[in-house]
Parts: sequence; C-alpha cells; structure tokens
Amino acid sequence: MSRWFVYLVRCRDGSLYAGVTTDLAVRVREHNSGRGAKYTRSRRPVKLVWSVSASNRSAALRREAAIKRLPRPEKMALCAKARKTKI
Repeated sequence: MSRWFVYLVRCRDGSLYAGVTTDLAVRVREHNSGRGAKYTRSRRPVKLVWSVSASNRSAALRREAAIKRLPRPEKMALCAKARKTKI
C-alpha cells in the first residue's frame, strides 16, 4: 500500500506550491528538473519546506485542496512550524 504525502515547496520567486505525491524526494527532483508541475517549471529551483503524510490518496487530495485555500500567512505559519520540528 502506498503512503501519500501533501507538501509545500518554496519556489525561487518566493511563492509556495502545494502538491501530493507518494515519494517526496523524487517529486522535488521532478520539480527541479522541469518535469514537475507547469507552475514550478519557470520558478526553479524549488525547496521542500513542509510535508505531512496522509492515510490515502483521497485524504491527501482533500488536505492539498484545503491548504491551497489558505491565505499566504497561514501557509507561511505551516512552514515556520515545520522548521521548528525539523521535517
């Protein structure tokens, strides 16, 4: 059974991108090689700043959608909290 993750990456321009994956390291490499999301292609390099595991794909997609609805300050708070707990 696959383990799913919801993640935030910080792009070169300072913007944040949220996504889901089963392998964080591979997905970040894909973003940085230009094979990731269209949004991140012109904003490389990206850096993983936050992630959380989800029980299944459906839960991961729901969490991603909720994160995308958050205002930027709340997304930044997630990243700050992650730095304190060292993901």
